Amino acid sequence: MPGFELLAPAKDLACGLAAIECGADAVYIGAERFSARRGAANPRADIAQLVARAHLFHARVYAAVNTILSDEELEPARRLIAGLYEDGVDAVIVQDFGLLEMALPPIALIASTQMHNHSPQRVRFLREVGFSRAILARELSLPEISAISAAAPGLELEAFVHGALCVSYSGRCHLSYAWGGRSANRGECAQPCRKPYLVKDRAGKVLAQGHALSLKDLDLRAHLGALMRAGVTSFKIEGRLKDAAYVQNTVLAYSRALDAVLAQTGGRRASRGEVRTDFLPDLAKTFNRGSTTYFLQGRDPGMHSHGTAGFLGEPVGKALWVRGDRVGLDKPAGLHAGDGLAFFDAQGRLCGTALNGVQGAVVQVDKPAGIAAGTRLFRNFDRLWHKALAAARIERKLALALELRHTDTGLELRVQDEDGVHSSVQVECAKSPPQDAVRARRNMESQLSKLGATAFYVRELVLPEHPDFVPLAVLNQLRRDAVSAHVAARIAAHERGRRQPEPPGAVYPEAELGPEANVSNRKAEAFLLRHGARSVARAWESAAAPMGTRVMTCRYCLRHALGKCGPGPDRDPLWLEDEAGARLRLEFDCRACRMAVYTDPG
Repeated sequence: MPGFELLAPAKDLACGLAAIECGADAVYIGAERFSARRGAANPRADIAQLVARAHLFHARVYAAVNTILSDEELEPARRLIAGLYEDGVDAVIVQDFGLLEMALPPIALIASTQMHNHSPQRVRFLREVGFSRAILARELSLPEISAISAAAPGLELEAFVHGALCVSYSGRCHLSYAWGGRSANRGECAQPCRKPYLVKDRAGKVLAQGHALSLKDLDLRAHLGALMRAGVTSFKIEGRLKDAAYVQNTVLAYSRALDAVLAQTGGRRASRGEVRTDFLPDLAKTFNRGSTTYFLQGRDPGMHSHGTAGFLGEPVGKALWVRGDRVGLDKPAGLHAGDGLAFFDAQGRLCGTALNGVQGAVVQVDKPAGIAAGTRLFRNFDRLWHKALAAARIERKLALALELRHTDTGLELRVQDEDGVHSSVQVECAKSPPQDAVRARRNMESQLSKLGATAFYVRELVLPEHPDFVPLAVLNQLRRDAVSAHVAARIAAHERGRRQPEPPGAVYPEAELGPEANVSNRKAEAFLLRHGARSVARAWESAAAPMGTRVMTCRYCLRHALGKCGPGPDRDPLWLEDEAGARLRLEFDCRACRMAVYTDPG
């Protein structure tokens, strides 16, 4: 992949197109089946439409086919991947090794973060068996990323830089399946990690309460240069369930941040096209849980979001008094009717209400229940900001050089763009010497430069030294034909990656594989045995996970977050209890600084 890539999420075609227009160098989108976000599946026809638009800018489209698969699903998944290859998709994101035992098309393979890509040995193995890219575990530090890069030269490294964090190592979370039969590895995660819990010690004493396993969102805008130096080439924004406003806002913000870094380093982007907009992105305005650098520069002590798992928004003040549906604030806050407010009620529950009116520091709310004197208020929906975003001019343009030539029977328009892609079209037409040569030249310049809503603008236009008179209708048709021809030429010139050949001798870095390896079909088992594994257990999804199962492995540590890290009894287990009385046991490996979560009430 030449250049550095800003990789954007797409819930659907509209989000994908918005990401491309805002400057994304690539988009990842869920396929119609077997995506790790079942709520964000997309038909092949929509993905093909996204591919055509992306390839115009030499941007890429990656399709997620990254669930674990049963034996019966392998062939349908293979056919789906073959269809996606025919549709022009640049690569597929996969988790299941069983697919590598099948006759796939020569499409590039990206190793999903669900494959637990957290060590040099694991990532080097992925390169050796034909992957073009690995999506790194979110928990890695800069030195750990550098070590992986050194161990797997030639393999593209993709890292999350923004968005929601899973508290468990990706691919190693089975809580949703164990508690409700909804497997994260099958795209059905119910997010029990975001629930509120009581935190208890061995004696049953309540030590804390809140969203004990909920993390803030990642924000690494300030660290893109450091990630580049560590070996990362693709910077990934999380959010395949987010709306178009989130995608536009984050892509515009990160595109500016990436351009600023590249302006200093002399590097280039992986795609082409100039984004023109009068809109100023603001990441505080769309969904976030607060920001953290997680483990990138060592453990961030403020990575957790125990107060809420939702979007709190920007602080706007404190309630001084409440009278019916009117609330007096301690200061004017620049609020407007139609804004949304969030707040915690007396029981600590996150609540929300819409604003029906604003008069200085007095606001009229739709649902005042839970607001009292002293309640802190936050704006989690800024109506005017969202209105401005919806109305903003955001367009992506490619520069063209046009040359008009006379032919024996008419005209030829030659086109060359900033990447050196050429195209040309001709038209037969009657020509005659102009009565006004200056006017004839001016008409040609005007008509051929009217590229309007297309993806192009004219940077240079060369006309014949002595242009003939040509009807405006002919010039307009020539321009339209030239645009269509050049779109086709750019798409044809787009280079797709190919699956890397697998040399003999690759050895999987683990010999004994338990259920956490997520092997759910015979071909995945055969692949791993063929690459050195001695025994392979089936994934928990193959049967009910028994009580006492380790359902999470976390680098995040609740004891550390609560300030109770230390020797002796501080290493004892803790218990989490939800509102229904269901319990989890937390075990702590202080030597490795890891926390494990079990479905064992103890």
